[in-house]
Amino acid sequence: MTDIHGDKILILDFGAQYTQLIARRIREFGVYCEIWAWDHDPAQIAAFGPKGIILSGGPESTIEAGSPRAPQQAFDAGVPILGICYGMQTMAMQLGGAVEGGHHREFGAAEVEVTTESGLLDGLKDRPGSPPSLDVWMSHGDRVTAVPKGFTVNARTDAKPNSRLCPPSTLPPSWCAIVCMP
Repeated sequence: MTDIHGDKILILDFGAQYTQLIARRIREFGVYCEIWAWDHDPAQIAAFGPKGIILSGGPESTIEAGSPRAPQQAFDAGVPILGICYGMQTMAMQLGGAVEGGHHREFGAAEVEVTTESGLLDGLKDRPGSPPSLDVWMSHGDRVTAVPKGFTVNARTDAKPNSRLCPPSTLPPSWCAIVCMP
């Protein structure tokens, strides 16, 4: 019998309305995952030993004083990290980028244009044409205005020019961030 705990994913939840959906999709692939609050004890994160960490979205603004941050243990774990929405924004700030309040809030259906293929979205498109584009769900107001060192922008929307950030695949661990729920 296969050990379902051999490969496990940890979702650090910042209060996203879709966190349970992410967990369900991961589990549908036969991968064990747990959802923990963003401020969970870093020692327990290390002891859990995830193969990857997802930083979910949430209703807060990363530019507000005292807003939630990912625990440093997430970045020190040496595993792939996927930041989604708020997770992308806090990841960008914590890794040396910059975030500002958006001039235009996005909520609901949106279209993301994939400007450079780079792993996460390769081969995916909902609309024909070049560059490819995806129909996604947005729910945020902040935007990344300066990309952390070593990351590149691989997707955009009209309101969010830095919609997906990924480091070159030669930089382990593989960290990636996306502003939407694909």
